[in-house]
Amino acid sequence: MPWSLKASGLLRSQYASVGAAARAVLPEAAAALEAAAARGVATGGLLTAHRERAVAATAFTEAYRRYCWPTEGLAGVRLAPFRILAATGRSLAAAVPHDEQLAWLDRLVEHDPTGLLWTTRRLAVDTGDESSVAAGVDWWLEMTGRGGEGMVVKPVQALARDPKGRLVQPGVKVRGREYLRIVYGPEYTRPENLERLRNRALGHKRSLALREYALGLEALDRLADGEPLWRVHEAVFAVLALESEPVDPRL
Repeated sequence: MPWSLKASGLLRSQYASVGAAARAVLPEAAAALEAAAARGVATGGLLTAHRERAVAATAFTEAYRRYCWPTEGLAGVRLAPFRILAATGRSLAAAVPHDEQLAWLDRLVEHDPTGLLWTTRRLAVDTGDESSVAAGVDWWLEMTGRGGEGMVVKPVQALARDPKGRLVQPGVKVRGREYLRIVYGPEYTRPENLERLRNRALGHKRSLALREYALGLEALDRLADGEPLWRVHEAVFAVLALESEPVDPRL
């Protein structure tokens, strides 16, 4: 779904304004520094830094524009479903492996006459096979290099546990270099910013993700079992409460 449809206010107030301001100011600042350097003024690394910042600002604007295109009603909207949560009397989110789920959804896309639904691209990777892992990395690089947001790495089983019986995180987003520019800012690739991001505290975020996942499954089970809505809402509002917990702001 294009950002121009689902988050036009955010685009105008946050992303577009940042990009416009940077593109207006940084080239002028670089030009002034170039003129100063031509007069023999020592600019140190300031000129190089401003040139790099101008390039980063342009890349930032190009990054978010990839996810914006005109829509009218459902025209221009594309949905790539990746999971069926539940059916009448049965919760499916944790009961059916991802490959089976996607096979069902492929059939749904095949019989969609509107063109609204798209096939979810995926690649099975054997993490114990180096060549399979390399193929997965190449697949991700090719896809993000063409402007794709990234991928979500998941175990085949929708509900997986480690050898100690602990719930495994159901998915990890692996976004591309340029999409992360939208998330972390135009200059996130500068060495000092990357170092700061590498030192993030991820443990609490992982814990929240696992607890929210478990509560979401509980809500689906209660709904499929026909329990009263207040029982379903117990689990749903517990997820919302966890969303309000503070986490490392660098995430």
